[in-house]
Amino acid sequence: MTEKTDRKLLTTGIAGTLVAALCCFTPVLAALLGVVGLSAVLGWIDYVLFPALAFFLALTAYAVWRRQRRAQQN
Repeated sequence: MTEKTDRKLLTTGIAGTLVAALCCFTPVLAALLGVVGLSAVLGWIDYVLFPALAFFLALTAYAVWRRQRRAQQN
């Protein structure tokens, strides 16, 4: 059960990091918000994306650390 949880945690961390990084460092989010008519929110979107990126990076690091610790115990 815990190996499945570790894998799920790592997958969530990596996926979230990739999505947040794509939205932070490429114009993907600007294009998508412009298409749907929400380009007015682009002024404050960095206040949400950078903490989200930091959170998902920390989540990924925690999942890797947890997986390595579990491998050392076995």
